[in-house]
Amino acid sequence: MIKYPVLNENAVIGVTAPSSGLPDFMHHYLVDIKKRFQNTNEIVIGQSVMTQHKAKSTDSIMRAEELNDFFTADRIDLIIPPFGGELALEILNKIDYDRLQPKWVLGYSDISTVLLAITFKTGIATAHGTNLVDLRGKYSDDTTAMWLEVLKTKVNEEVTQYSSQQFQSKWNHNQPTECVFNLDTPTEWKSVDQEAVKIEGRLLGGCIDVISHLIGTPYGDVKTFREQYIKDEPVIWYLENCEANPAEFRRMLLQMQYAGWFDNCSGILFGRTRVTESTEDYSIQDVYDDTAQDLNIPIIYDIDCGHMPPQITFINGAYGIVECREGKGKIKQMFI
Repeated sequence: MIKYPVLNENAVIGVTAPSSGLPDFMHHYLVDIKKRFQNTNEIVIGQSVMTQHKAKSTDSIMRAEELNDFFTADRIDLIIPPFGGELALEILNKIDYDRLQPKWVLGYSDISTVLLAITFKTGIATAHGTNLVDLRGKYSDDTTAMWLEVLKTKVNEEVTQYSSQQFQSKWNHNQPTECVFNLDTPTEWKSVDQEAVKIEGRLLGGCIDVISHLIGTPYGDVKTFREQYIKDEPVIWYLENCEANPAEFRRMLLQMQYAGWFDNCSGILFGRTRVTESTEDYSIQDVYDDTAQDLNIPIIYDIDCGHMPPQITFINGAYGIVECREGKGKIKQMFI
């Protein structure tokens, strides 16, 4: 059975940086974050958050120890890293999986490496969604704001989210809005066959650029995870491509397929991607088409997931029912 953390009112939020920390010029973000949460949540800032050197917040031992400490400290109720980065993979062999208490960890990008490894190794549900620095505004857009309601969902309850009205087509860090994002483009969920789609199964996923590196390691043992926690239930994979060109993207998906990650897969959800260039006329759309043909499953793409916000909060391990019709999307997650 999947272990769902319980989040109570006025939860204490622990901020640690398993991947990248905040360089000096970003330290003022913490002032905004504390102001945003001052009436609802205490914020505990880990030492790793305040530094950034050589593509990581600090050395892997300190990053792992701080994450382990936050997981086992009774004082901390919820863990939200500041954002992603590059080298979260370095700490996976230093996490004390046997001692982890069920607590929500929320994030995306490189953080999805840690999220998926924890769920695979322990059966503890983890949350793929907004990072902390994107919660520093005066308010959040309707899609982002759902993170709290999702994490407050209790065992045997369900929560429903809907596709956004607009998304952010490019980052403009120097001109954040009151909700941080510059939402400028209408959202449209699409299916490969251009028909209405409804799929269901256990949700698993993250940023394919980084989670693909779990394949063949003890932290990406999908077969054992299935046997121990979800038995013969189908899986819906949600994946987003941050930087890979179409050929690289296709290779990663094929590796997942050959490693058995897509066995008993009921469908794949692909987040919006910033990648627009083709590889010798081979496009991102070709990747979606070829994958759908290879696996003979429904594929929905341009969903609210990844590096083009806002983001739906996906729970690794939850049972999901996903619908896409006429450009709109709906996802129901059941904590069963």
